[in-house]
Amino acid sequence: MLLLMLLLLLLQLLLLLQQVLILLLLLLLLLLLLLMLLLLLLLLLQLLLLLQQLLILLLLLLLLLLLLLMLLLLLLLLLLLLLQLLTLLLQLLILLLLLLLPLLLILLLLLLLLLLLLQLLLLLLQQLLLLLLLVVLQLLLHCYCYYS
Repeated sequence: MLLLMLLLLLLQLLLLLQQVLILLLLLLLLLLLLLMLLLLLLLLLQLLLLLQQLLILLLLLLLLLLLLLMLLLLLLLLLLLLLQLLTLLLQLLILLLLLLLPLLLILLLLLLLLLLLLQLLLLLLQQLLLLLLLVVLQLLLHCYCYYS
């Protein structure tokens, strides 16, 4: 009977050991699950870091595009300023021509007046020469008549 009790005790001890082993296995499984969760969290963190780097790259690209746009706008502004300067120079040239045109017209009128005066002088000289010729011819006629 004692042997039977011993066997029974041994059996109970084995059952208890089996339950402890099952509990240990469950604990190990839980630990493994926790480790897998931790690994998943690490992978997620790494993915977030990659996304952050991608966002930084996208922001840098956007900044570069904005800088290029600003450069283009500055070039357009410079072109507009050059066009405005050219228009101002053209207006100045037109104004100068408008100022010089009356002076040129006055000069031409003075030249025309001078030419008219010269023509008048030439006409007077011609009349004087004709008168002198007439006087000489009259003197010659008078001399001819006197000596004839």
